[in-house]
Amino acid sequence: MKHEWRKQEKELYLPKKIEMISIPKQLFLLIEGAGNPNSDAFAKKIEALYSVSYGIRMGMKKGRFGEAFEYTVYPLEGIWTTEDGSKDEALNKESLVYCVMIRQPDGVTKEIVEEIKKEVFDKKKNSDINLIKFESYEDGLSLQTIHQGSFDTEVETFEKMNAFLADTPYEKDWLMDRFVHREIYLSDPRKVVAEKRKTVLRYKLKEK
Repeated sequence: MKHEWRKQEKELYLPKKIEMISIPKQLFLLIEGAGNPNSDAFAKKIEALYSVSYGIRMGMKKGRFGEAFEYTVYPLEGIWTTEDGSKDEALNKESLVYCVMIRQPDGVTKEIVEEIKKEVFDKKKNSDINLIKFESYEDGLSLQTIHQGSFDTEVETFEKMNAFLADTPYEKDWLMDRFVHREIYLSDPRKVVAEKRKTVLRYKLKEK
């Protein structure tokens, strides 16, 4: 049976409202970077992540690494902050610092990742493939919801999330005095017009 995250893991990726949820430890391919995401350099990193992710998927489907396992590649995710502290309407995209990632199914190992990375690099010659890391990440208790529309209007959804959080014993978990949030891209921005894009917005919580 094919594992499809949109069907088997709805609670993680398709929230129907603003809600708190505990996110378990997950495995990711990831690349870190900085600067404006509307750039060729950023696009090259995304291409590298997808190339290796689909390579792993094909290997798992064919049973190269044990029992065959078929699944849908997970959506692209990103963790974002800024070097200069800018945000919302005053966001300076040139100062963005990010970690973009694609989740991998349980059973993927560092050895599998390195094997596929080498194979894909030999075919694609994308130097950013060599920047890909394989790590586990645990959000833990988090607040999340779906934002529909342009990335530039996410501030409106964050304001609603902040209002929801005000009536709870929790607050946003900050890192190095900077707000870090996660985005999960349910829509392909290359194929879906801005006003119809759907993005999960999520941030970690801690007790006040």
